[in-house]
Amino acid sequence: MKQYVVIGNGVAAVGCIEGIRSVDKDSKITVVSEENYPVYCRPLISYYLENKTDPERMNYRGADFYEKMGCDVFYGKKVIQINTDSKNVVLDDGAKLPYTEVCVATGSAPFIPPFEGLDTVEKKFSFMTLDDTFALEKAIDKDSNVLIVGAGLIGLKCAEGLHERVKSITVCDLADRVLSSILDTDCAAIVQRHLEANGIQFLLGDTAVRFEKNLAQMKSGKTVEFDALVLAVGVRANTTLIKDIGGEVNRGILVNDRMETSLESIYAAGDCTEGNDISLGQKRVLALLPNAYMQGHTAGVNMAGGNEVFGKAIPMNSIGFFGLHIMTAGTYMGEMYEEKSDSTLKRLFTKDGLLKGFILIGKTERAGIYTSLIRERTPLDTIDFDTMKKIATSIAFSSENRRKKFGGVV
Repeated sequence: MKQYVVIGNGVAAVGCIEGIRSVDKDSKITVVSEENYPVYCRPLISYYLENKTDPERMNYRGADFYEKMGCDVFYGKKVIQINTDSKNVVLDDGAKLPYTEVCVATGSAPFIPPFEGLDTVEKKFSFMTLDDTFALEKAIDKDSNVLIVGAGLIGLKCAEGLHERVKSITVCDLADRVLSSILDTDCAAIVQRHLEANGIQFLLGDTAVRFEKNLAQMKSGKTVEFDALVLAVGVRANTTLIKDIGGEVNRGILVNDRMETSLESIYAAGDCTEGNDISLGQKRVLALLPNAYMQGHTAGVNMAGGNEVFGKAIPMNSIGFFGLHIMTAGTYMGEMYEEKSDSTLKRLFTKDGLLKGFILIGKTERAGIYTSLIRERTPLDTIDFDTMKKIATSIAFSSENRRKKFGGVV
């Protein structure tokens, strides 16, 4: 029988476990988790701060998931080395776990710039895990002034989570707009206005360069006093385990469409990897929950001797702040179709007869149809795209395509 080791305990790990069990019902699966909790949905940590959920309801699978899947789980342990010669992984307590196949699903870690004086700040936090959230919760009260460095998704979700629990929130970013990695100036302005209407303050085109206890010196020369500091500058893929043993890495661990690394019997999945972005035709880190699960499932199936490929990854974001919903997918290249109001926006990008990407703000219903067009690379001359521009609807497909996509008599 095989001995599987899954390093990590996030969504990609769940996909891997379920992929293994779809082929191999009996062999041993060992999961090594740095965190002390069953797998949970990390995007929900801001809702915990808002008292909209609790740790139990944040679970990604039921409490009996590991038992049903026949997994042994090592909580609060870290893999520090993979030995390819002796085929075992070494834990931080010295224990060694043998494997026949291993999946690295180590995710990403916060990037902390080397700010001068950061060590003088007592209450400083990241915002990626439940433990980060619990620590931040203990450090704030109704009189707290919070400074968040980073106006990306993590920083803005943290701001939303905190807004009713503290006195003030200031978000700074060297970029000139919020969500600069996925939105241009016009799109970002809609989101920023909505956040400001809910009490969030911004210092954009400016960032902290030095700290002295509870005082931030900004690049512009301004100073900002705070009681708690959240660093949300960005994340980096955890590639060390593969890099240290000579595996191929770039910004993430390089994998093929079977999720195999360059090393025999070692697979990788999730936010620690670079997958093939079909909208660009190149490899890149796609740190997205659906991709993580599908990559993990593909890895698991192949580890167990099955045959599965995952080659339809695209960048996607589905987010919301104070009731304003935003969805983006693909890349923003080619000809642009736009509908816009003060609080809503739709942009569709087409090139070479294909839908390449979209941005939806405010009205995001049925965005999955647009996503499917991108992922399946559906030729636009096979659908009524003029209708599809106005509203994402199955009616825009020919009757033959509707039967293929949706089945039945349509």
